[in-house]
Amino acid sequence: MFRYEILFLTVPEITKDESEAIKTHFTKVVRAHKGTLVSFDRWGKYRLAYPVNHNDYGVYFLTRFEVEKTEKIQLLDALKEIFVFKFNTLIVKHIFERLDVNASLEYRRPDSLEDSPQDVDTFLKRHDMEGLIKKGPRKNFEGKEKIQDLDDADGDDAAEMQS
Repeated sequence: MFRYEILFLTVPEITKDESEAIKTHFTKVVRAHKGTLVSFDRWGKYRLAYPVNHNDYGVYFLTRFEVEKTEKIQLLDALKEIFVFKFNTLIVKHIFERLDVNASLEYRRPDSLEDSPQDVDTFLKRHDMEGLIKKGPRKNFEGKEKIQDLDDADGDDAAEMQS
């Protein structure tokens, strides 16, 4: 038995229906070659280190599967055809990696842009940048003004600003 994972990058505009179509087709191909789908995870949207097909962002997916030795070559060839020919307008990059069958399947997915905090102060505190937190009115990511600063514990300044 062999275990593989494929990390692939799609265009940032991929819809839920398109990602479901990829998952469905991928599952059919794995099962047709007597394989077992272990996982199919949407990691989320990320900023890329360099543009890929003129896109600065992309959506990553990680899938893992197991296959018998007799079907390994045929399954890998079929999956490469999916990425290169069938979904070539959606999937812009992919990488196959063979995994140790006895190794743990645990991994930590990096935080995506969709998981980003909605508040600037929360982001600064989480990343130990509290020195950048300014006193006084501040706007959050939605453009709404925050009246009280996190450093202002008594709230006196906030009351004066509102009046």
